[in-house]
Amino acid sequence: MKKLVFMLFAIIVANNSFAQEKFAIKANIANRNGDVLFVKNNNIIVKEIKVDGSGYFTSTFDIKEGMYQLYDGKEFTDVFLKNGFDLFLNMDAKKFDESIIYTGKGSEENNYLAKKVMAESDFNFEELLALTPEEFTKKINEKQTADFSALEKGKYDPNFIALQKKGMGMEMLQMKMEYKNKQAQLKLNNAPSPTFDYVNFAGGKTKLEDLRGKYVYIDVWATWCGPCRGEIPFLAKVEEKYKEKNIAFVSISVDENKDFDKWKKFVSDKQLGGIQLFADKNWNSEFITAFGINSIPRFILIDPKGNVLNADATRPSDPQLQEKLDSLLK
Repeated sequence: MKKLVFMLFAIIVANNSFAQEKFAIKANIANRNGDVLFVKNNNIIVKEIKVDGSGYFTSTFDIKEGMYQLYDGKEFTDVFLKNGFDLFLNMDAKKFDESIIYTGKGSEENNYLAKKVMAESDFNFEELLALTPEEFTKKINEKQTADFSALEKGKYDPNFIALQKKGMGMEMLQMKMEYKNKQAQLKLNNAPSPTFDYVNFAGGKTKLEDLRGKYVYIDVWATWCGPCRGEIPFLAKVEEKYKEKNIAFVSISVDENKDFDKWKKFVSDKQLGGIQLFADKNWNSEFITAFGINSIPRFILIDPKGNVLNADATRPSDPQLQEKLDSLLK
């Protein structure tokens, strides 16, 4: 009998230990944007946590250790999750990033991430882009040293520290690439623009030289690019406002050659205005590589003599574009 009782006790302890090894979360979200809190791994939904009758989001489940996002249907925040963590989240969705506070096991790592978001919002990378190469290198090295120091001072999970350092290294590399691209763009400003000779949706081909004598505002985009499509309504309004002015609006698609018909259908269905061109070798087209374009949408402004006014011009959705065009097209 004693042996049986001992075995039952061992089973209960084992089951309780297993339960404790799962990940647990409880979230109290004021002014919530929905009744479901999603745990996501990039675009993959790992778990849906529904609000209960008390207004809390509560769940316990197995999860693979790593970085995830908590998404409330409108905004998201990065989190580090692992089995054994028992998190309680308090926040106000109207002050999303500013209000996040975690308590419980795993709170140190996730409060670090919440504070990091706020620190990054105060970090002005545009100011760094204006520095000399020597000043830029000094500043980002100082930032990396400070970030590493703050991370190592905390009592964080070793795997979390390793993930953060890896992420910081990637961010540093990205900043260096951005700076390099910006310097290349600045060299293009006030210099003769690289040219193009691309298939025109309206028929034939169009060269940049065909537009000499006019300002040229170029939109580099693709049918699959969400942010590009988001700029289309704003571009249409700008085109309408300046249709009688000395400016040509050119849209250059970097869709792959196999999607040529898809591009034509998109232009037709959406009744896109301006001059619609299709780059001959998508991202590897000479005009695209000459401007160092590696992300879209990208906008370029060229003067009537064929010189680059701005190799990285303001987007149509930014009111500053119309201010600039008003000053040029008096």
